Amino acid sequence: MASESFDDRDGFIWYNGKMEPWNDVRPHVLSHGLHYASSVFEGERAYEGEIFKLREHTERLFLSAHTLGMEMPYTIEEIDQACIETMKANNIVNGYIRPVAWRGSEMMAISAQQTQTHVAIAAWPWPAYFTPEARLQGISIKITDWRRPAPESAPVFAKAAGLYMICTMSKHAAEAEGFQDALMLDYRGQIAECTGANIFFTKDGVIHTPKPDCFLDGITRQTVLELARKRGYEIIERAIMPEELPEFEEVFITGTAVEVTPISKIDDRAFIVGDITKNLMNDYDSVVRRTAAAA
Repeated sequence: MASESFDDRDGFIWYNGKMEPWNDVRPHVLSHGLHYASSVFEGERAYEGEIFKLREHTERLFLSAHTLGMEMPYTIEEIDQACIETMKANNIVNGYIRPVAWRGSEMMAISAQQTQTHVAIAAWPWPAYFTPEARLQGISIKITDWRRPAPESAPVFAKAAGLYMICTMSKHAAEAEGFQDALMLDYRGQIAECTGANIFFTKDGVIHTPKPDCFLDGITRQTVLELARKRGYEIIERAIMPEELPEFEEVFITGTAVEVTPISKIDDRAFIVGDITKNLMNDYDSVVRRTAAAA
């Protein structure tokens, strides 16, 4: 599957209210979203034919669009149903669903007052972002030079395409050095997140995680915090400086794609894959599959 291009596949994409053959969907090259990053999206996972926390994802898509001043031409309920229909049309049991909304080609200038908001939803099989072996062993990450911007500099609480440019650049640079992801600091020099996942640290049985005041408070992050509280773990959301890394024992990241994945190395510093991480990995795996089974 890795060699299969995403613009040449069998299947269907929900496009502006209709289920279209995958290969027939062609947004115009002069779409405002392509040139000026006026685009928002979501990443969702289906487990056993059930999309995990679909409504929360759809609500965030609408919040992101509203933040960018984009008027969604459909209701939340319609997008929920379209995600389900797209998953079924592509025979997805365990997979990934990608809704995206963008300004079209009605205007080609920074000003986009006359553009229409277009919406598409694609779905494809995606059993796991990292292999089971990688998840158990932990992955390696490298601190990147690019930093998450201040809330006054960018719409940091929207899942907006433009915010991911530095993520791609950071991840590419980390991969070129043999790492699997990059760890981003924020504009103050505090630890923020990885390129597509929130991050957690443990010390003396306590979980520490950056306060999401300039990046997304991920839906998976919120789920894992709930699971940690159910286990009775103490959680501290606070500013964390990179100088504190030697004090931590376990590190893990959370996200729709990565689920709960341990970190074994940050730059040249090693971390254990300990009981807290393993417990939350198992708890998350159980809840997503239990939710699917109950649907």
